[in-house]
Amino acid sequence: MKLLPLLQAFTVDPVQLNIKAKALSLLACFCAIFFIAIITQAVIGTSNAPIIVASMGASAVILFFIPNSPLAQPWPFAGGQLCSAFIGISCALNISETASAAATAVGLSVLVMLLLRCLHPPAAATALAPVMAGDSITSLGYSFMLVPVGINLGFMLILTVIINRWILNRNYPSALAIKEVEKNQPQSATAASPNAAHKIGITKQDIELALKNSNSFVDITATELSHLLSNAELNTFKRVRDDICCADIMVRDLTSVEYGTEVEDAWQLIQEKKLKVIPVVDNVNRVIGIITWHDFFKYINLNAYDSLQDQFRRFIRRTANIETNKPEAVGHIMTQSVVTLPETAHIVELIPLMSLQGHRQIPIINKEHRLVGIVYQANLVAALYNQGLAKAL
Repeated sequence: MKLLPLLQAFTVDPVQLNIKAKALSLLACFCAIFFIAIITQAVIGTSNAPIIVASMGASAVILFFIPNSPLAQPWPFAGGQLCSAFIGISCALNISETASAAATAVGLSVLVMLLLRCLHPPAAATALAPVMAGDSITSLGYSFMLVPVGINLGFMLILTVIINRWILNRNYPSALAIKEVEKNQPQSATAASPNAAHKIGITKQDIELALKNSNSFVDITATELSHLLSNAELNTFKRVRDDICCADIMVRDLTSVEYGTEVEDAWQLIQEKKLKVIPVVDNVNRVIGIITWHDFFKYINLNAYDSLQDQFRRFIRRTANIETNKPEAVGHIMTQSVVTLPETAHIVELIPLMSLQGHRQIPIINKEHRLVGIVYQANLVAALYNQGLAKAL
């Protein structure tokens, strides 16, 4: 019976990747090390310096198998390796006794990496390399930091970004992924972001505080952990609630306009049908933008002496002349960044869009990406209320 826990340990996979992802990561490791060795050899020519640092093999495993780990980000990788190379060569040149030099190199490199927040475990092996290799590396002096460490680092980092982001479609580095998400958010989402701090549930700030107070290391960034917990919450909601999709609650009777529709005509539609938003579609009914009341007023100069009513009338009224200095078509004033959802999406996907990102309506599209409906906040609230009431009864 004592052997059972030991046998069970062999069944635990330390890397939660499917077979395809493991194969691609393995191929990425092979290609990275191969090209780094070839490039470094071409750069240094006939020099006696080694063409690659052995610790790059361990770094490749971290960079391509767990790229979301805090240990795999660019600063821990580059900073940790360079600091360790400096400390390692310093210990090798100044401490003659091997055991003391090796222990000092590893201990100091780990200390400096912790102080500089660039802990990268394979870098400790880089600190050991000058001590254990002897004259083959110590003869290089501090140029060891440039050849081969610096060259290896530079090309490894370039290959890591290229392979992870544009070949394996992974968010690397994590900090860059966060900035891109914030940049791609529509204006309504950005405006609503301050309210995210008051949301009910687990926030990114809650996760960061929990990780800070924890005595154990979690090999994942707070952002990625936040995404996992958010997905878990959505999956729990889907499991508890019935399978209600956007097509079940969307408004199908829509009024839409095209890019070339005149601003005056679009405003008349809003007034006649008492609309708050009009989707803008192309000639095959695919969403290319959206028009709200705000889009009509954002071109009005409130600092001018004329009244708002006079300015608005001049803006709405079509220009009789051929030339004009104001927008005449809907496509010139519409909001282009539009979030859409497929009609088969579960209504749970509407919740973060409306509660956190501030969207008041979400256009719904079919599998051909054509507009088939729109869901307003009121539709979602009514669906959740009616479903909860039905379960209570």
